[in-house]
Amino acid sequence: MFGFSKVKRLKSFAGQNVMKLGNGSVISCMLIFLCIFFLLKARFCPASTGTRCLFKHVRPMFGIINTRSLGSRTAMVQNESSSHLISDEAREQPICDISGKRSDTCDVVADIRVVTHGRNSTANSTTVTISGSFNSQRRAEEWRIRPYARKGDVTAMNHVTEILLQTDPRNPPRCTRNHTVPALIFSTAGYTGNFFHDFTDVLVPLFITSHRFHGEVQFLVTDMKPLWISKFQLILRQLSRYQVIDVNHGEDGVHCFRRAIIGTIFHQELGVNPLKFPTGSSILGFKQLLRRAFSLERETVTPVVGGNTTASRPPRLLIISRKRSRAFMNVREIVDLAKSLGFEVVVAEANLSTDVGKFARLVNSCDVMLGVHGAGLTNMIFLPHGAVLIQLIPFGRLEWVARSSFKDPAVKMKVRYLEYSLREDETSLSEQYPRDDPVLKHPLQIHKQGWSMVRSVYLVKQNVKPHLGRLRSKLLESLELLKSPQESI
Repeated sequence: MFGFSKVKRLKSFAGQNVMKLGNGSVISCMLIFLCIFFLLKARFCPASTGTRCLFKHVRPMFGIINTRSLGSRTAMVQNESSSHLISDEAREQPICDISGKRSDTCDVVADIRVVTHGRNSTANSTTVTISGSFNSQRRAEEWRIRPYARKGDVTAMNHVTEILLQTDPRNPPRCTRNHTVPALIFSTAGYTGNFFHDFTDVLVPLFITSHRFHGEVQFLVTDMKPLWISKFQLILRQLSRYQVIDVNHGEDGVHCFRRAIIGTIFHQELGVNPLKFPTGSSILGFKQLLRRAFSLERETVTPVVGGNTTASRPPRLLIISRKRSRAFMNVREIVDLAKSLGFEVVVAEANLSTDVGKFARLVNSCDVMLGVHGAGLTNMIFLPHGAVLIQLIPFGRLEWVARSSFKDPAVKMKVRYLEYSLREDETSLSEQYPRDDPVLKHPLQIHKQGWSMVRSVYLVKQNVKPHLGRLRSKLLESLELLKSPQESI
């Protein structure tokens, strides 16, 4: 019996030792892993020129991009979901967020010097220099940003001037002008000049990025198009109280700031993600800004009662016309049809020379807007809440691009949305191609050849002739929607 008890105690003792040994192994493995982690961090995140550190740029959870100690102070940087990109103005090292699918942005508080060039300059890049005691013992670092929200689109980005953001504590250029407000640098290259891209690539991202400053921000523009700035100056004035500075072809000089943001923040096509917006706002906040900029009278439509929106006039329909492509081949018949249903009809085209404010007020006066998929439908952003957008989708299986460009944004703008997909016998393509051609019978085969082919065939070459019977049902549906209360939007 004594022998059995001794054996039992020995087994228990051995089991405890095995357990202790197992716990020790786990702890040892964790220590080894941490050592490897810090070795890798030291290896792949050196303070060297042009280095992009994986640990520096990954967007983690809970909104924090990076936390850095500056002596006795700590600088915490937050992403777009916070109220500010910077919560401690003592931070002098830039935070460059390259995780976005459509835009890169750098945000820095330091002694910042932006070199601008005169009209005869041939420089193909712009230099932003960061100076400060924080990096006096470091080698120079640099970041390269193209400040236009269409990252990944080679065609667009090839025309965007590169911003070289670099640290240089030894020989900073001498200031010729000092500013007391932050700088925001963006480009008007890319696809600007197309009304859709003007808003989705530049103006809405600019609103997202600058709105928090309540006008106290200085815009610096690369690749500046004076006509573009003039066209949208009323919107720009809502976002900045200061005259825009032309970086590439203005005046030779060095503009000095204590804070600069390079690039704008993109959320979605013609949209603002409230969860990422500093104040929790949405695209409705941008629409409100547009109403102020262009003195738009109507915030919401007046519900239709007995066929009329008000005692003074019937519901107004705006037909967006086009001349070069996707033009209506039966616009006169469409106008007559709409009038027979009780609409007051306006036909108008928005082109490059259009006065934006004047056209915005026209759109705002209407209750229904009808047009073929294209940049002109971007004007829906001026419609009052509760208005109706009818998008005619060209033949060629283009529902996906039509819906992402206008359907999804319209709903978030409190604009009711209807769509009309054109059939083979409603397109001019049926007269240009044999009946058994893949363009007509197998559009997806054309899609497989790439977007440039799709655009060439189904957008550039196509005009439309919608059936009046089918279109009549959509117009009647829009009238019914105008009768429903605003709360249903």
